[in-house]
Amino acid sequence: MNDYDPEQVQIRPAATVMLIDDRPDLQLFMMERHANTIFAGGMWVFPGGSVDATDNSAEFQAISIHRSDAQASKLMGIDAGGLAYYIAAIREAFEEAGILLALKKDTLEPLDLSSPDVKKRFQQHRDDINDSNRNFIEIIKDENLIMDAGEIHYIARWITPPGPPRRFDARFFVACVPDKQTPIHDDGELVHSKWFSPKEILRRAENDEMVLMSPTLRMVKNLALFDSAAQVIESASANQVDELARVLPGTRVIVMPGEDGYETGLTDIESGWVRLRPLPVSG
Repeated sequence: MNDYDPEQVQIRPAATVMLIDDRPDLQLFMMERHANTIFAGGMWVFPGGSVDATDNSAEFQAISIHRSDAQASKLMGIDAGGLAYYIAAIREAFEEAGILLALKKDTLEPLDLSSPDVKKRFQQHRDDINDSNRNFIEIIKDENLIMDAGEIHYIARWITPPGPPRRFDARFFVACVPDKQTPIHDDGELVHSKWFSPKEILRRAENDEMVLMSPTLRMVKNLALFDSAAQVIESASANQVDELARVLPGTRVIVMPGEDGYETGLTDIESGWVRLRPLPVSG
């Protein structure tokens, strides 16, 4: 028996990012949540979380580059506030996975976290943020950085259905891990992390070796249609038309146009719109 009314649960804006790399085949960085966390306990997830009020501030927008709020909002089909989702995804990728999609402000060179001293300093920054001793914007300013919103690409939107104690209107993104950075989970709400090929994730999920939320699993299925990170980014950059997700009756299996059962699939179980898929073959 729930001690809350599922219909009264506030839907929060959120952002999550799929971190990919060729290692040497296409692989995806996944993290396992602690079993006792309120939302998605014990599940394998991408870095992500709620959009904070500061993510939509003029101060944050002033220290980001390569995508304006107007451009970000247009990509998402909203009037304004789109850049806040990009900023939230960048912030969460750092807080949860230690990846910071940022450039040196003076030179616009990629951020290099490969040396032991720099790695240690930025790990302390993460710890301070996660312990609420400092905030993300202070780190960006103190390190003289600028967030690179051009290196992150919008690919989907999923709205949590009624039922869970927390609901999100989540925008999904994809980004390549920078060359001189190494992701690692925060060892708090997240207890394990690993690189997997999309096909390996699907195999493990089918054998109940990994538990993923339905939208997460669906995004992995879409990623499995690609052969390389470059192909993924090329597709994501093309900003293809959204396709509506449907669910096979009597299951939690999400299908997309062209897949078996789509025409009779249900639209009132999962609310999802996905634009990540291989580009059409010309000619």
